[in-house]
Amino acid sequence: MPGEGEREAGQPSPRRDWNALAAVIAALIGLLALTVSGYTAWLQRQQVRAEVWPYLQTGISPSQQMMSLENKGVGPALIRSVKLYVDRKPRRTWPEAFDALGLRDLRDQPHSTINGVVLAPGDVIQQMAFKDRGRFARFYAQYSRIELLVCYCSALDECWLYDERTDDRGRRRAPVAQCPVSDADEFIDNKLLDPGATVRATGRSD
Repeated sequence: MPGEGEREAGQPSPRRDWNALAAVIAALIGLLALTVSGYTAWLQRQQVRAEVWPYLQTGISPSQQMMSLENKGVGPALIRSVKLYVDRKPRRTWPEAFDALGLRDLRDQPHSTINGVVLAPGDVIQQMAFKDRGRFARFYAQYSRIELLVCYCSALDECWLYDERTDDRGRRRAPVAQCPVSDADEFIDNKLLDPGATVRATGRSD
């Protein structure tokens, strides 16, 4: 029989068992640390995303006689693409839109650029501000025929598509991987006729 301290061939020693267990524990600790680090990084990114989140909203105010676009988010909104529809058909310019609305006499109406601009949090662009109440009243009567499609992005290049052609208001805004490339239907409004039309928000539109 083997003497004390001797073991049969092939039987693992207690030291080897402890070394293997220690290696497993070390690996689990490393995996846990990696998981915690990844989760912390994810939380930090979510916090940054929340801090730069833009939220565009269109509106028309009878009391102020203006059509507006406002950034109600907490981060800047980079407008990358705009399309304007009248009766669900794309119109490339405001004069084209007025013609389709039967408002040819409003072709000279001053307007502000929204395509390609950046809106800071709380800023409002007066897309169109009317000084004459009669002109506004005729435009307002046809306003429901106008629909905008706006693609905008945050400072982290996360993008959303706001589409007024969707009847369900709750589904008008959807995240997209990137804004669509400009095409023949792109709304061209970069002829800035009213340079002072970007203003700080003072309240909600009517």
